Amino acid sequence: MPTTAETVSLIGALCDYIRAHLDSPLTLAHLGRQAGLSPAHLQRVFTRVVGLSPRRFADACRLRLLKSKLKEGDTVTTAMTAAGYGSSSRLYERAAGQLGMTPGQYQKGAALVIRFTTAKCELGRVLLAATDKGICWLGFADTDAEGEAALRAEFPRAALERADDSLAPWVGELQKHLAGAQPHLDLPLDVRATAFQRRVWDALLAIPYGETRSYKQVAEAIGAPDSCRAVARACATNPVAVIVPCHRVIGTNGTLTGYAGGLHRKKKLLEIEGMREQPR
Repeated sequence: MPTTAETVSLIGALCDYIRAHLDSPLTLAHLGRQAGLSPAHLQRVFTRVVGLSPRRFADACRLRLLKSKLKEGDTVTTAMTAAGYGSSSRLYERAAGQLGMTPGQYQKGAALVIRFTTAKCELGRVLLAATDKGICWLGFADTDAEGEAALRAEFPRAALERADDSLAPWVGELQKHLAGAQPHLDLPLDVRATAFQRRVWDALLAIPYGETRSYKQVAEAIGAPDSCRAVARACATNPVAVIVPCHRVIGTNGTLTGYAGGLHRKKKLLEIEGMREQPR
């Protein structure tokens, strides 16, 4: 049964409620009373519209707020309280896996060394950054300074090291890809993501080279047909442009919408790939 605009609006308001009450007991019964729906019905409708259950959505909101507070310099305890975790055991159980380290390490940037390099490419200047596990950031800019500023904003407490020589092979593969000479990239990644973001990014990786999909088609592909806006946010927060090809997602009518590197770069990427299929 199709979801009505009224239902989407109701769930949107409930999402706002969850964000504002992360320190409350956000049980299905509590949220159901807030929305005027039975717990079971709420679970089904919320998951269909958002792409995540209410519990997973609240967890993602808590994690986002925790990261923001830690980046701002709050102590782990203060950040934990602000994000509504309630106890340190719950914090470490829920958040540590998605952070890739303990909250204390994330707050201090402990043991996080990021190597990076910049190079010329078809889209201007590219900055590629990596941990010892794989590429954690890839973005485009007009100048190296602009690219480095974006990297530092994302990893404010990490130790950044210039590593042109060691990262040269990956940059070489990327340059070939951006020149249209190597359609497929197979580079190691080390990116953090919520469960929903990872589902979206996996769907983007499944879009063939030279083809595009609409936000709605991606939402349908992950089994959450009414979560177009959430899909758009997941595309916008993709930290490894091109490797996870968010540029292949366009408007239903074929228009180019939203790209962190600028719409002119999105247009160029699609031209390089020789876009063969329009969303419908």
